[in-house]
Amino acid sequence: MIQAPQVASFEEWRTAARDLLRAGVRPEAVNWGAPEGGDLFSGAPTPAPAQHNADITTQAPHVPRSLLEMLQKAACFRAPDRWAFLYRVLWRWTQGEHDVQSPADPDGSRLHGMVKAVRREEHDMHAYIRFRERPLDAGPPRFVAWFEPRHEVLPQVAEHFVARMGKLSWMIATPEASVLWDGQALHHTGPLMSSAADLDDAGEALWLTYYRSIFNPARVNAQLMQSHIPSRFWKNLPEGAIVPSLVSQAELGARKIGQVQAVGRRSGATIPISAEAAQPDREQPSKLDECRRCELWQYATQAVGGEGAKRAQIMVVGEQPGDQEDLAGKPFVGPAGKLLDRVFAQAEVDRKTIYLTNAVKHFKWEPRGKRRLHKTPVQREIEACHYWLEKELAAVKPKVIVAMGATALKSVMRKATVTLKDTLGKPIRHDGIWVVTIYHPSYVLRVPDEAAKQEAFSVMVKGLKLAHELLERPDLPEPD
Repeated sequence: MIQAPQVASFEEWRTAARDLLRAGVRPEAVNWGAPEGGDLFSGAPTPAPAQHNADITTQAPHVPRSLLEMLQKAACFRAPDRWAFLYRVLWRWTQGEHDVQSPADPDGSRLHGMVKAVRREEHDMHAYIRFRERPLDAGPPRFVAWFEPRHEVLPQVAEHFVARMGKLSWMIATPEASVLWDGQALHHTGPLMSSAADLDDAGEALWLTYYRSIFNPARVNAQLMQSHIPSRFWKNLPEGAIVPSLVSQAELGARKIGQVQAVGRRSGATIPISAEAAQPDREQPSKLDECRRCELWQYATQAVGGEGAKRAQIMVVGEQPGDQEDLAGKPFVGPAGKLLDRVFAQAEVDRKTIYLTNAVKHFKWEPRGKRRLHKTPVQREIEACHYWLEKELAAVKPKVIVAMGATALKSVMRKATVTLKDTLGKPIRHDGIWVVTIYHPSYVLRVPDEAAKQEAFSVMVKGLKLAHELLERPDLPEPD
């Protein structure tokens, strides 16, 4: 029995197999396991016994690319005898038994099965890896993932994510090895984590909230879910922790409710009618947190009402809460709010004397990875939320309304056709209240050109100053 060198990769096995083939060593004469004694890393294999000298070759045989690629893929399959099996397949091919590559051959059938299993594992790793975002102050890697592959597919999967994620730094950890991408090069190393419990992601709660909101109990099929996603992947998926309870709720009656809601949302024939007249009969809630007048409440963390002086002479109306406002429950606390503070300071306006609110009280957003990006409310959502703006107007009784952006202007004027560009700098009298229009702070933040950004900022400052002039000049004639 000849002891083959200890191998840990396909390239090492390929070198050892080439030497054995040149020496004419038959598969049954090679021990690919660890030797009982001596140096595990002894060099070339021992020459074949005398009775096999007639079979010794002097040159490594040519192997077709298709077989070589199958052997390389099968080398990732975890099996105690994989190196011995691959050498047997290679030996048989060199002896003219080309059927060994056919699925009809016993060895060929096993080879095809190994290749299929490895490819399946690569696919599953592409599909079920979940990267967790790390805080910026934690340094690289920016994203970290944990996976428990059945086979040794980490190197080729890493190449896939290099192409997918560009220059973002990331790390994939497994029980046996880890790979790190620093934005320029891949680094392979040993295990760096013990389980998915080592990961911490502040955005995971947001993802679970979104997942609950899109989960449709009327269409749930537990058996189909289990067939599409093997159970071994669920434990490392964030949504895996809540899916059992969602399925249970569906089986206990939520499926029937979901069907009723789905039927109720079906649209009928389109009939030409004004937007206001087409609004449905809605509930008249007494508390903003109880509002269900449109569907936005389902996807927001909470409703965000107005804030400021209870008898303010000026009311500033924005479009809707942003991401940070949705989480904090207060208007204009994010980047747009900070820019608005600068506008107030430039216009010499005390924010405490202003009443700040939004035309729409729930944050409307769409997912981009694990981020929530602003999405403009549609007219029916603006109309539904005007109920709360009317309550605020009745309570505060402002003399001037400053509408920031087109959405706020449409809500205040109750007209879908009114435009921002036609009203900037031109006070409008509406229901006995002066209306002044300015840009929304988020527009100023988005403008790429610095000169245009300064111009938009100046328009906002002038609009606030005009609002104060209107307070001091009640006799100002209404425009034509």
